Amino acid sequence: MQTETVDPRFVDIDRWPTAVAVAAMFEGQLAAIAAVAAQVAPIAEAAEAAAARLGDRGRLAYVGAGTSGRIAVQDGAELHPTYNWPQDRLVFLMAGGLAALTEAAEGAEDDADAGRAAIAGAAIGADDVVIGVAASGRTPYTVAAIDAAGAAGALTIAIANNAGCALLALADHGLVAVTGTEVIAGSTRMKAGTAQKAMLNLLSTAIMLRQGRIHRGLMVNMRISNDKLRQRGEAMVRDLAGVDTMRAAQALDAAGQDIKLAVLLALGAAPDAGRQLLDRHSHDLTRALTAWRAEARHA
Repeated sequence: MQTETVDPRFVDIDRWPTAVAVAAMFEGQLAAIAAVAAQVAPIAEAAEAAAARLGDRGRLAYVGAGTSGRIAVQDGAELHPTYNWPQDRLVFLMAGGLAALTEAAEGAEDDADAGRAAIAGAAIGADDVVIGVAASGRTPYTVAAIDAAGAAGALTIAIANNAGCALLALADHGLVAVTGTEVIAGSTRMKAGTAQKAMLNLLSTAIMLRQGRIHRGLMVNMRISNDKLRQRGEAMVRDLAGVDTMRAAQALDAAGQDIKLAVLLALGAAPDAGRQLLDRHSHDLTRALTAWRAEARHA
């Protein structure tokens, strides 16, 4: 297993000048990102399948242990504030429980029964998408969870750093970035972790893209929770609707801080009509705007 192998080039790294050691670690980070390049097409395929499966009610579930689990949870935790992905449509299954995010849960990753029980306890089913992350690709908790999720009818996606592993074989979509040996042997928080985070960034963002939560490169599903985000929301409405800042602010207030509805209101739609339009088009602003403009031309 390459991620655990000692690299003879770095056996004396503890005696190197710090700047030289950091340079070697930096080169490892670049290599980790380069290892993701071959997965662009598979990530896109997995994202399209996931977005279609999730529909309007499916849940995204993240499964992992140790470093990989923490990286997975970090990715999922960003989806609510960034894309207003509903919190009740997020599931985090961490070996040892969520307490293991900050304290090591010794032996928890080896408990395959706990992985299967976690899937059952979360009532994972056919509407859900389960993402399992493990550098080795053979962590018993994560492998068992992905196996159980597949048996329950969920769409499964695996992210690993060793080719030919059990996790990849079990998943509907296997994504692998072969990052090889670590500068510090076995420290998969380094190269393997960097590649995992990059793949998760790409995967989850592409899912949000295909779910209609991005319009013209903007996070129009963003949850406005502070002054900075309010200003950003006003700018989005202003630019997308082609109105001044005051009109954008008024529309955002009338829309209850819903950026997509505010764009329609700023363009002249009535509140109820705007809501109905978004409902008819699964809250996809691109499709809603196309329909509104078509209706306006024929009015």
